[in-house]
Amino acid sequence: MHPAPLIALVGNPNAGKSALFNALTGARQKVGNYPGVTVERHSGRLSLADGRPAELIDLPGTYSLDPASPDERVTRDVVLGRLAGERRPDALLVVVDAGNLDNHLRFVLQLKALGMPIVVALNMIDLAERDGLTLDPMRLSQAIGLPVVPTVAVRRRGLDALREALVEALRRVSEAPAEPALPDIAMLQREARALAAAATISETRSRRLAHRLDGVLLHPVWGMGVLLALLFVIFQAVFAWSEAPIGWIEGGMAALGGAVGDLIPEGFVRSLIVDGVIAGVGAVVVFLPQILILFGFILLLEASGYMVRAAFLMDRLMASVGLSGRAFIPLLSSFACAVPGIMATRTIDDEKDRLTTILIAPLMTCSARLPVYTIIIGAFIPDRAVLPGVGLQGLVLFGLYIAGIAGAFLAALALRRSVTKGASSGFMLEMPRYQLPNLRDFALGLWSRAAAFLKRAGTIILLTTVILWALLSFPKAPPGVPQTEYSVAGRIASGLEVVVRPIGFNHDIALALIPAMAAREVAVAAIGTVYAVDDSEGEAGQATIRQQLQKRWSLATALAFLAWFVFAPQCISTIAVTRRETNGWKWPLFMVGYLFAVAYVAAGITYWLAVAAGLG
Repeated sequence: MHPAPLIALVGNPNAGKSALFNALTGARQKVGNYPGVTVERHSGRLSLADGRPAELIDLPGTYSLDPASPDERVTRDVVLGRLAGERRPDALLVVVDAGNLDNHLRFVLQLKALGMPIVVALNMIDLAERDGLTLDPMRLSQAIGLPVVPTVAVRRRGLDALREALVEALRRVSEAPAEPALPDIAMLQREARALAAAATISETRSRRLAHRLDGVLLHPVWGMGVLLALLFVIFQAVFAWSEAPIGWIEGGMAALGGAVGDLIPEGFVRSLIVDGVIAGVGAVVVFLPQILILFGFILLLEASGYMVRAAFLMDRLMASVGLSGRAFIPLLSSFACAVPGIMATRTIDDEKDRLTTILIAPLMTCSARLPVYTIIIGAFIPDRAVLPGVGLQGLVLFGLYIAGIAGAFLAALALRRSVTKGASSGFMLEMPRYQLPNLRDFALGLWSRAAAFLKRAGTIILLTTVILWALLSFPKAPPGVPQTEYSVAGRIASGLEVVVRPIGFNHDIALALIPAMAAREVAVAAIGTVYAVDDSEGEAGQATIRQQLQKRWSLATALAFLAWFVFAPQCISTIAVTRRETNGWKWPLFMVGYLFAVAYVAAGITYWLAVAAGLG
């Protein structure tokens, strides 16, 4: 007695495959595990149009037969008949999203090359029509040489036609070779676009506009130009648009410090609150407008559908240094904070790819660096226009972000050729529709970022600042001796200064580097506290941090300090999450060691080049 035909349900993620599986099998489903792996096996009984029963297995979603995860590997092995304990399917039922044919047909054409009986379910055709896209299933069927059945799985439309098409497909005899040669992905993409165009009867102006936009934004030259231009505009806006609100916050903090100072008598408590808490934490809080401007742009780019297209563009560049395209999203997350970026590497299946991404994630310029960059740039880089609408300060900030990205790519190239050597894997992306951002979601996103920043300022930064103030305030220096040198913190910094003096760092920087290990932006709070304690008795105590920096630092020292923060792993949380994600201290210590070494060398080269240029 012949066993019931085995039909595999396959398709890209988000094609509605599970909904179609449920519609075809109803309650006649079984769930287990594939032999030897933890991937679940979903199977069900399907009644064909001729009354025969068939077994339908719902395979994990995948973009191609080149797997990048255990789930995708199971799909490939089942389709090719390589999975032990699982017979090769007699036919394939391929589900495609009618509104995204360009991408989904690529997989269909790859499966067609196997020579197996195939039926294509043109799913969610109602949503495509709602969006103004009219398709002809018959023309699509003729173009790809496979039966195509329009379906709406959630409404059980087209199921009878599918059952009839499967009966016809099962009458074919598979002549697939044991190890078929798979077509080139780029060629499949070109064919998929031409087949999708052949099946399109009409589409709305917005869809035509989206295709034209993709032609520019995904172009290897013009698209990269647009991406760089957007980044440039963002960093110009970080300075230009934040100037007024920063001034308001600075004025408010100064007024608060003055009011509290007038209420509290001279002594320990007054110094703690005014010089420690208000001066230290206030030095960081003033950068909230810049952080919100930066994240506002990021939220807009994500909501509009552009961010995924930027990932597609960056994939080409990342592949050139041995990184997987799947590393883009974790690295993108690291622009906010390296901690969630490192945690996001769990989506990368290849261990060498994942480890490389973890080790370079701290090089992405996170938001914690922004206060450091801003205070130094504001103090030493003139606020003047280079070109109409192009400020020198924004240009320098843009350069620092590019330096971090370039450093990450060079580090990846070195790592992939040494300690994480191995072949990189590709990845597939599904392009979302262009859309206008939702105002409510945008506002909530900004609010959550502001709340997270202020919480950080009120916990880690506050605690670190108070501890630093205490170490700076005791023991009390005798007359004529600077308090910041005589105190406990000053003496520790004097020892560290011996190490960092060759790269142009002074006693102030040595003081700031130690507490900055808690969080990068603490460096600004530390410098603010140092100057508040050191000058609390004189007129200089009323000066801003920027004025103090200009008095105490040379331009060469300031540039070296910026170079240090591009590379230095100054964040305990990043080190801790790296230990957790790599299950030990080997790789966190390696990461800290190589990043500090690079930071030291980069700062030293920057300082000595600046001195040679007469900027010392």
